[in-house]
Amino acid sequence: MTGDSSRAAPDLIAIVRRAYQAALELGTTRGADRSRAVRSLAQALKHSADDILEANTLDLEASREMAVPELILDWLKLTPERLQTTIQMLERLSELSDPIRKVMNASYQLEHSQTYCQLMPLGTIALIYEAFPELGAIAAGLCIKTGNSLILRGGSEASHSNAAIAEALKLALDDCGMPPGCLELLPAEQGSSLQDLVTQDRYVNLVIPYGRPSLVQQVVRCATTPVLRSAMGNCYLYWSPSGSLELARWMILDSHQSEPDPVNAIEKVLIHSNQKPSSLAMLWNNLKEKGFKIRGDAELVAEFPELTLVDDKEWSEPYLTKTVAFKRVESLDAAIAWINRYSSGHADCIVTESYQENRQFALGVNSASTYINASPRFSRNPSRGDAVFLGMSNQKGQRRGFISLDALTTLKHIVQGNGRF
Repeated sequence: MTGDSSRAAPDLIAIVRRAYQAALELGTTRGADRSRAVRSLAQALKHSADDILEANTLDLEASREMAVPELILDWLKLTPERLQTTIQMLERLSELSDPIRKVMNASYQLEHSQTYCQLMPLGTIALIYEAFPELGAIAAGLCIKTGNSLILRGGSEASHSNAAIAEALKLALDDCGMPPGCLELLPAEQGSSLQDLVTQDRYVNLVIPYGRPSLVQQVVRCATTPVLRSAMGNCYLYWSPSGSLELARWMILDSHQSEPDPVNAIEKVLIHSNQKPSSLAMLWNNLKEKGFKIRGDAELVAEFPELTLVDDKEWSEPYLTKTVAFKRVESLDAAIAWINRYSSGHADCIVTESYQENRQFALGVNSASTYINASPRFSRNPSRGDAVFLGMSNQKGQRRGFISLDALTTLKHIVQGNGRF
């Protein structure tokens, strides 16, 4: 089904058409100009920091009065440190090499011609997100860097924050001579529904939903545009008999340090039946001291009555809080089968001293990324490498894994003939 423009609100149609036209112009701009524009976005956030934080205070006060869940309040609350991290990410993005129009060899060649590939912008991208006001600025940097226009559709709980950030960014882009409409804000309270936006496949080339699983699933169900599905939480750890207790403890704790959103937090742990009860008790007591709630399957609860029994549906759902559920398994094969059935499929881990086990796990687990004796802790601005990330995707399709600059590009094949026929 193609999006029916006649049924959508006129304001929405004007916005998506403006963004579509801007994408056509933006795709032909020079990399140096786009990098300068991203740098201007960082400077705009610096200059408008007080106004943005003040707007965020209004959102927090209104959300508390409306009894918004604490989880969303944590995601919503902007601090000077969070804003500074966003500024640093934009500055780093501006310094990266131009990801567009890189030339690559094609896998085939036509007779009497030369064929090659180039990375190109996708076009118009829509970010649908709840809370997380800074995500709009990060997405703007990623999109401008890759020559894409961006439509922001945030939640009503962050309306003041989103408006303040978008206003500052749009002024910066105008000053840099970027095409009008390359950044658009669609307020959540502005009449048009989420479905109106995600069915505008004539103008919108990609939708990225970011938030709780319910939001992501709603977008996936409604969209006629391509969707780059994000994921957070419900990551599994398999603790092998040869694995270190201290390493398992550290991986669990460290994975929960991604703030404000626990993207790769380990929330479920599969323990081999040969693990000593004393080791389990030590791990649980340490986690409880750190403020974690511990749950267990029926077998563990029968042996350790102080544990809370896990409901069956919880194995496939993220907690997104400091809660970890434990289950006994008889083998690595059983652990892999369980993870492939119940994990969110974007980041799963193993603690083992066996090379054979780590290879079997890495190849057998059907997830976007696997971590062997390493914390899956997520960072949007990692200290090593040339990448800035918006989030993680667990889908099998256009892209999988980290959502970075490459995820916002596509390939174009170019065939250059030599005039012979």
